[in-house]
Amino acid sequence: MKILVLSTWFPFPCNQGSKIRAYHLIKALASEHRLALISFEDQPIQPEWIEHISEYCEEVKILPHAPFQYQRWKSLLGFFSLKPSAAYAGYSKEMENLVTSVAAEWQPDLVFALTFVTAPYALKIPGVKRVVDMDNLLALMLKEEIPMSKSILQRMRRTLAYLKFRYYEDKIYTPFDYCMAVSDMDTNRVQQYTRIQPQQVICVPNGVDLNYYQINGIAKNQHELVYSGALTYLPNFDAMQFFLSEIFPIVQSEYPQSKLKITGKTNGVSTEHLRLNKNTFFTGYVDDIRPVVAEAEICIVPLRQGAGTRLKILEAMALGTTVVSTTKGAEGLDVRHGHDYLLADTPQEFAQSVIRLLKDQDLQKKLALQARKTVEKNYDWKKIGAHFLDKVNLLSPQQDKSL
Repeated sequence: MKILVLSTWFPFPCNQGSKIRAYHLIKALASEHRLALISFEDQPIQPEWIEHISEYCEEVKILPHAPFQYQRWKSLLGFFSLKPSAAYAGYSKEMENLVTSVAAEWQPDLVFALTFVTAPYALKIPGVKRVVDMDNLLALMLKEEIPMSKSILQRMRRTLAYLKFRYYEDKIYTPFDYCMAVSDMDTNRVQQYTRIQPQQVICVPNGVDLNYYQINGIAKNQHELVYSGALTYLPNFDAMQFFLSEIFPIVQSEYPQSKLKITGKTNGVSTEHLRLNKNTFFTGYVDDIRPVVAEAEICIVPLRQGAGTRLKILEAMALGTTVVSTTKGAEGLDVRHGHDYLLADTPQEFAQSVIRLLKDQDLQKKLALQARKTVEKNYDWKKIGAHFLDKVNLLSPQQDKSL
């Protein structure tokens, strides 16, 4: 088939969860189909990045537009729209024109939209099959944030955003042939909260490139913890605020020498409300996160909000670093407490789980080895890509003729 891919982010380099997912799904499709890519330019794109993606896509078109940076007047008008601000203010007529122009010339059989941002452009192309990767159900993520509101005004704004997204996601996804969820849990939620039919929803989990993420014998830094995640993303910031204020002091009361490395961008983020000390380190953005994660004894995931599934957990498990996570952090993943990782939700439970692992090297190694096997079994991108291809191939014109 000829497949037109519409991406919210340029899918290379793979330096963020959504880009990693987009890249591997594109790579899987390219193994059997002809692809053209149209992407927003979320950051200055280097020629070598385009050259790399061109190995998988015959055509690559880039629109210099950041879909999450809005003009103020559009945001204000968006308040009075039934659409969420992200959908109203972020909509690009230039992208619509580019998509329809390329589609008219290229004549795709199928359009693949990555996230709700590009979904409406896919609906502008008549007579094609359509697949959308929902990535996260944003309405449910917003619903979970409502009880955490710090003022009546914030609660009202979040409630309004939740209602708008619930209406919008239901409306925008229903016309697609397939809507992709990242876990069985999200699949059930889609069927519970939208009018999307069960046969439209397919589960395509996040995964790990097991050739890239390997246990390679790197020595562990004693008493070192790591958290992978840019603090520019609110759930990551909240997780670190929670850990540093309520959990880390308990850990350090028993292990004063324990230290925490936080990876990822902090651009424009005020850290003055974080309880930092001399044993807390920000690495900033790193080109290769593997050594930082592999050297740590424990990967902490104290998330309290967010949606989807956490690549940071799968990557740590693939690298042989033991994980301690909240229920929210590990939700949607087929991993077991006491077998693949340790589960802890309260500050005391979380701190004691970390302390237990720092004391018990044998338990660390046992969990790490079992977790690696689980990732190899359930979260190998090669297997996930093959499953995704099987589903997409059912939509091919040749398949229709054979039915």
